[in-house]
Amino acid sequence: MQSPPVELHVVSDATGETAARLVLALEAQFPEQEFVEIRHPRVESEEDLHLAVNRMKGRPAVVVYTLVKPELREAMRTLCRRAKLHYCDLLGHPIDAVARVSGMTAKMTPGSRPPLNSAYFKRIEAIEFAVRFDDGVGSGLHEADIVLVGVSRTSKTPLSIYLGYLGHKAANVPVVKGIEPPMELFEVDARKIVGLTIDPNRLAEIRRARVRTMGGGARSRHYAELAEIYEELEQAETLHRRLGCPVIDISELSIEETAHQILRLVAERHREPART
Repeated sequence: MQSPPVELHVVSDATGETAARLVLALEAQFPEQEFVEIRHPRVESEEDLHLAVNRMKGRPAVVVYTLVKPELREAMRTLCRRAKLHYCDLLGHPIDAVARVSGMTAKMTPGSRPPLNSAYFKRIEAIEFAVRFDDGVGSGLHEADIVLVGVSRTSKTPLSIYLGYLGHKAANVPVVKGIEPPMELFEVDARKIVGLTIDPNRLAEIRRARVRTMGGGARSRHYAELAEIYEELEQAETLHRRLGCPVIDISELSIEETAHQILRLVAERHREPART
């Protein structure tokens, strides 16, 4: 008999995005368990906390909260204990620990954002770069930190955007049946090139969903046929061998997992001497 869904209540004095990221990590550790995420954003008073906790009483609930003001954190602890709810204070202990170690007093301002420093502008520039040089457009391969090479629907674009969010300029080159890749691809530093591949059946499934969404005709259906996919993947494999690049199979990986594998591979290859 399947267990009932566990309610993950995210309580925050801002948007709740910080706690929501933790909730996603929690869910990943229990793949057989069904979850329901419920957000309680912009909590500003003890009355708001009472309303939130009342929604959880007697239910299979876990409370994850990010509250900056000490009085609200204390009120939340008290309410959770009274309601016999399992809870996790994400900000309270870290704030207290940093204050003790640094000797500084926290601002205690809900919804505070980090300053717009050089790292922030580097991320914005990298995201704009990914958009500008998406899908082989332009000639940004020499300027890129990372170059992704793979057939259509191997997550090249979302990976490039996510890598940009992490501060790395990523360009991507599509492998298209019967079309030679740009010569620039063979002229750049091979250590920054990473190939992407995918299980043929998984790719066919993704492409069929894409065709249904786009309402394509016969030509689009051909794009999702296994015979076509095998030929494209074989062409990509041949190109990856010519480039001498590592290849990541993205079939069962999330964007985040794939991105971190890419960064690890590129960092390892940059510790090797460049090939001429």
